[in-house]
Amino acid sequence: MPSGSEVRAEFTDPAENLAFDEALLREGPPGPVVWLWRNPVCVVVGRGQRIAREVRVDECARDGVPVLRRASGGGTVFHDPGNLNVTLVLPGPAPRPLEMLGLVMSAAVEKLGLPARIGDRGIFVGDAKLCGFAVFRTKDVLLAHSTLLVDTDAARVGAYLTGPPPDPKPLDSHRSKVASLLDHGVRLPLTEVEDTVRAAAAGLLGPLPPREPTAGELERQRALLWSRYEYPDWHAEGRQRS
Repeated sequence: MPSGSEVRAEFTDPAENLAFDEALLREGPPGPVVWLWRNPVCVVVGRGQRIAREVRVDECARDGVPVLRRASGGGTVFHDPGNLNVTLVLPGPAPRPLEMLGLVMSAAVEKLGLPARIGDRGIFVGDAKLCGFAVFRTKDVLLAHSTLLVDTDAARVGAYLTGPPPDPKPLDSHRSKVASLLDHGVRLPLTEVEDTVRAAAAGLLGPLPPREPTAGELERQRALLWSRYEYPDWHAEGRQRS
């Protein structure tokens, strides 16, 4: 596999982050790409999910918490600056698409001194989910991404997400108890957590030298903002602008 890289990019708007996340996949890199990023406070639903089933809409509206939709599947997540997002893009077919992401995040959690267990759509420490996983793929490229709760308050997560519905559907989120690194007694600056994830990724994928976004990635981001992430119908119903 060609050598990989870590893209260094920061955007303040969650729509820009989601668009860039997908742009990394759409550009089809020749080697592995890792991107670490954070969102301001928002709720992000999976590609095919219904907002009314997943989100406490009135509470989000009351508190000014935007609700957005991503391109990958998986469950609804609460984002804030205490929640580190880890995007991994891999070229070529992958029969078990989440395997490498699970290995990377398990290695990172163990380097942080916690016993990692891969469970339902994520990594657990004890009975609490620490990382959630989701995946999106094209014919030739795989994107898998994870959240890592660094110091997010679990009570805030529950304040904006619904509980288990009485009539479960296949696309519903798999509700789990959550706990952050801080809840588990890991008190480290975010920069040290990021460096730990970088080291875990490099240990499995080889050297990942940092780089700036390419012109193609930024152009693709702009196109995706127009067709999806700045289009209200995309977030409300999963319908993109044509």
